[in-house]
Amino acid sequence: MPIVVQKYGGSSVADVEKLRKVAQRVKAKREAGYQLVVVVSAMGDTTDELLTLAKQVSPDPPRRELDMLLTCGERISMALLSMALQEQGVPAISFTGSQSGIITNDAHSQARIVEVRPYRILDELGRGKVVIVAGYQGVSFKKEVTTLGRGGSDTTAVALAAALEAEACEIYSDVDGIFSADPRVVPDALKLEALSYDEMQELASAGAKVLNAQAVEFAKAKGIVILARTAHGQGTGTAIQELAATPDVRVKGVTAEQEMAVLSADSAQVKLPELLEFLDARGVRGRALSFDGLLGREARTYIAVPLQDVHGLEVVRKDLAVRFGEAVSLQEALGTVTCVGAGINADWMHLRRALLAAEETGARVHAIHTSPLQLSLLVEKACLKRLTARLHREFLGA
Repeated sequence: MPIVVQKYGGSSVADVEKLRKVAQRVKAKREAGYQLVVVVSAMGDTTDELLTLAKQVSPDPPRRELDMLLTCGERISMALLSMALQEQGVPAISFTGSQSGIITNDAHSQARIVEVRPYRILDELGRGKVVIVAGYQGVSFKKEVTTLGRGGSDTTAVALAAALEAEACEIYSDVDGIFSADPRVVPDALKLEALSYDEMQELASAGAKVLNAQAVEFAKAKGIVILARTAHGQGTGTAIQELAATPDVRVKGVTAEQEMAVLSADSAQVKLPELLEFLDARGVRGRALSFDGLLGREARTYIAVPLQDVHGLEVVRKDLAVRFGEAVSLQEALGTVTCVGAGINADWMHLRRALLAAEETGARVHAIHTSPLQLSLLVEKACLKRLTARLHREFLGA
């Protein structure tokens, strides 16, 4: 029988009743003639609650111990879902990331998968069982428990789908697929039937919370089609896959990133390699945005740092002050709005219209980042929603 990998996010397994509904969906898929591997996230807000608990003990928790703590959330989900399936007469077994053969590097809190050895999963599938896997986690070559960063359960699912040569990798959430913008910000956002790997990765890296950027990168490398679907009822969802390039340039989506801090460095006083070495040593990752001193202002480099995997921001702020003094500042009042589409910067039309839209909405642009697929503006967080809606109307007509 063909293998299908399904992944359910935290809101889909938030309580016992939702777990039972997931079990029913899994049972129906199995009865349709498939072998099932099901990857689960922690229930509801469990990860945030565990993080809060850790911060009460230490403002900058050791990353190793944080990984040991946070992986508990997915273990709860996997065991409960296995129980729910067995209660419905479906043979099932739950595995942690390490038991599933998810081998990572040793970068605690933001580990990357380097190899998958799914031998135990294959054995249990051969015995007719549904295999439930704790997402977001693995084990390093040093036998240390690691986590894959926020949204890492997506990566777990795609990596397993590749290793198992699965027929499909289905990612279930509260919404039916990928939209051209967050429907909570843009009510008229359009559901996209298909997206290329590159476009989805750009949206994910720019703040769209529907899929993990590393998972999309993994899917592209292995040629795995990701189906993003709703966990509630039926829907066509969105397929993320390799798509042929089209001659027309079109913006596919607009997304905003609010949960971030911005490093602002005086380029005359701070050598960029030295600053990047400082950030790497603390596991602080992000996107570089440049502003080179137009309009008489001094040349500065901006680095946007998503906060989801930074577990000690105040400590980083103090260390920056000690190392660089006033030459580097850490700001929390700025965020990014990003438009994504193939060929978006083939000419200046999209950037010109984006800057005019920012001026119209009263958003001061502090920095700009462009790539063949992405156009990103750094603005005050207070302007993010109205600029997102304005750019969506500008480029997608809704």
